[in-house]
Amino acid sequence: MSLVLALVLAVPAFDLDKKVVKEIEARIERYLELDDHTGLDERARILEEVDRLAPEPLTEKEAKRWRERVFDAWGNGRRLPKKTGREHFWEKEKRGLYIIGGVTKKPKGLLIGMHGGGVGSGDCGEAAGFLSSAAKKRKWVAIFPEVLEKTEHGWTTSGTEEWVMDLVDCARRTYGVDPNRVYFAGHSMGGFGSWTLGAHHADRVAALGPAAGAPTPYTNEHGVVWDIEAGVVPNLRNVPMRVFQSADDPQVPPDANRAAVKKVEEARAQWGGYEDFEYIEVDGHGHSYPPGGGKDWLAALADFERDAHPEKIVWQPKLAWKRQFYWLFWERPEAGAVVVAEVVERNRVRVESEWPLEGLWILLHPGRFDLEKEVTVEVGGEEVWRGVPERRLSTLLLTGALGDEELCSAARVPAFTPAGR
Repeated sequence: MSLVLALVLAVPAFDLDKKVVKEIEARIERYLELDDHTGLDERARILEEVDRLAPEPLTEKEAKRWRERVFDAWGNGRRLPKKTGREHFWEKEKRGLYIIGGVTKKPKGLLIGMHGGGVGSGDCGEAAGFLSSAAKKRKWVAIFPEVLEKTEHGWTTSGTEEWVMDLVDCARRTYGVDPNRVYFAGHSMGGFGSWTLGAHHADRVAALGPAAGAPTPYTNEHGVVWDIEAGVVPNLRNVPMRVFQSADDPQVPPDANRAAVKKVEEARAQWGGYEDFEYIEVDGHGHSYPPGGGKDWLAALADFERDAHPEKIVWQPKLAWKRQFYWLFWERPEAGAVVVAEVVERNRVRVESEWPLEGLWILLHPGRFDLEKEVTVEVGGEEVWRGVPERRLSTLLLTGALGDEELCSAARVPAFTPAGR
């Protein structure tokens, strides 16, 4: 049975024998060993196999039981050391240097601290030295990665971005961190990193603290900033930010951050949101860390928790492997496209985009949707879906692979017209 047909037809809940359960569990374990940036094709095959083994919809009770199994399997994945200090993620190759700081026993949050640098320079010890004690006072665990290749955009090149998100998952798994309390902060190139990675993965963070760094600017022939890179400002609609900049910074002049702030203001006028965005510009501080030290820097972020189910989402994809964004899932996200999705009533979703949306799905988390009632989806003012959703084991595995209860859904419905309808 195809996935679309399974969504359309209502069939009774299934009862699987032990042999089939073991086969499914083996596939769950294999699925979680893979990831979307290296194992996408194999993951797709596994989901097809799960649909074949479990072709019927789940009851709420069955979905809860399978969710627990998926999360248990996720919890068996890689962990980090429980002691503070310097480590290599790939110990044999002495590659992937990072420092563990703060507190590792029952932390109240996770800080990813991003260092500055550029071509041939950058040291995770710099960020750790400034922020580790502040994280400890907040009772946060802090991870300070060092970019895998020291380039001007080291946080987004050479696999560093993928690795940072792996570190987030490993840290959550190791220390039991609440996924609603994950924070990114960084200075200079680390400011670029926290702006950019924070935007790409806005659904994974509680708040961002860039300092003396900005998203990549686009300049004209006279060096005047006229825009900033795609995939940043639209995605940050629901993320609190505290951006620090000194007007006399000789290394990172304020032009790029000012341009980014202007884009935020334009986005707020167009889409609403950005309610907890604050730009703090001072003078006479050069390229230093924010005044008040690490303690004040983290205090500005500490009161925020992630909203995993915002009523309105604006998503401009940047990465082919970042396929889920809050309660949207796009099988093949179109880089640079802008999708605006809003829950206008309890079970009614409205989507707007100038781009074709084939393969875009609405994930129906019970925190936002009532799975026992009819759901309608409108795209560009046209209804493309109406029906009572079904809980599927394959959907649960697809979205449960992050080990994040708030981003895991057992049901999804299309934001496009399925074939044959």
